[in-house]
Amino acid sequence: MTSQINRPYYILPFDFTRISGKEVLVNELGDMIISPRGTVHKIVDGSLPKDDLYKSLISNFFLSEELIPPLLELYAERLREKKRFLDSWTGLHIFVMTLRCNQNCVYCQASSQEENSENCTMSVDTMKKAVDLMFMSPSESITMEFQGGEPSLVPDLIEYGITLAEEKNKSAHKEITYVLCTNSIHLTDRMLKICEKYNVVISTSLDGPKFIHNSNRGKKDSYEKVVEGIRKGREVVGENKVSALMTTSVEGLNYPKEIVDEYVSLGFHSIFLRALNPYGLATHNDDWELYTKRFIEFYKKAFEHILEINKSGYFFIEEFAAIILRKILTPYCTCFVDLQSPAGLINSVLIYNYDGGVYCSDESRMLAEFGDYTFRLGSVNDKYQDLVFGKKAKEIANVWANEALAGCSDCALRQYCGADPVRNYSTQGDMYGNRATSLLCKKNKSIIEYLISLMIERPDEVMPIFRSWLV
Repeated sequence: MTSQINRPYYILPFDFTRISGKEVLVNELGDMIISPRGTVHKIVDGSLPKDDLYKSLISNFFLSEELIPPLLELYAERLREKKRFLDSWTGLHIFVMTLRCNQNCVYCQASSQEENSENCTMSVDTMKKAVDLMFMSPSESITMEFQGGEPSLVPDLIEYGITLAEEKNKSAHKEITYVLCTNSIHLTDRMLKICEKYNVVISTSLDGPKFIHNSNRGKKDSYEKVVEGIRKGREVVGENKVSALMTTSVEGLNYPKEIVDEYVSLGFHSIFLRALNPYGLATHNDDWELYTKRFIEFYKKAFEHILEINKSGYFFIEEFAAIILRKILTPYCTCFVDLQSPAGLINSVLIYNYDGGVYCSDESRMLAEFGDYTFRLGSVNDKYQDLVFGKKAKEIANVWANEALAGCSDCALRQYCGADPVRNYSTQGDMYGNRATSLLCKKNKSIIEYLISLMIERPDEVMPIFRSWLV
């Protein structure tokens, strides 16, 4: 018969893990407290001394000296803030204009077609219906993002879509952001005039130095054209409205510093160290487990170099880390689709494919190009309510919260991560997934643990840099 432990406090919900010889405690709000090993044991057995750590645990909602914690409404409001992205519903609307493309990327995830291909471009009627659906979203702020293939190949259709949105917004009064996702190879004067007229943000892609970028894109002059496109884009829409996204190919894994230095040399102040995703041509990668292991090593080497660049006086952000750090160091939600729970599927993003199909994420429409329509919500001919509240949406909703997934629900780092039913399905065969064998879980967890280890082991060095990234 066990005796009842008499504690002078009540234990509120939290999880913990061990990193760099410390116990890292994380509560339901995402608040993190770094404590000596043995702290959790003392909490549980009631032997925790009433020192500064005790006061911190009380004030940050890990412990309560009363059955109903004081400031419970503050706790509730902070929890609401973490899930605030659910209030406004779908803010990002991606229009897949065409599958035609003028590049031949070795890792293409979008199943692009030859530049002169037919029957793979959005029709005017589909565009009109998709814009109508976009304006059905309750969100006061929406982003209309043009993707492909290469969307700059159809400038007239892009302008048509924007003019439709502008006309509807005369009565809707939404805040609209237009984004062109382009490889910058075909940024003609016509396309740039559209960007200038409608204040379109340009998101391009650059995989690193010339020898890496050209190798990845299958073109000898791709790098030169991208750099020229970046220059022209900055002249027209402004330097701060041209960003670049890199994808780490197998070859790129060997050059972490060189890739970062390329972004610095071109005047960028941020980089998103992005791994390959298992969609499209990238599925032909021979060994995903080896790639994941090498990417984690690549990330850490690149990140250490980024820290040195910041210490030298040049402001430079690693965007993936910044998203995680916002989750750790601020009370706000990040609205980053890939690290949300519930997942960003439908909640934050809808995809209108060139053929009229509507999907819950960009990755899910990529599966459709290989004949797998598991995540197809319907078509632009359907009613908005039937798309976002229909049978398929409810099926996805069963597995889109990591708070309710085995292997996630008891993970101390789940507050900084997210759920990804599409990735689980594509790599493991079902939406629920198995965290024990998930390479995405391994990658995300390794990076989050690495960032926390820096905060534990080198706080004076890294914390000023980290805080500057959150301003």
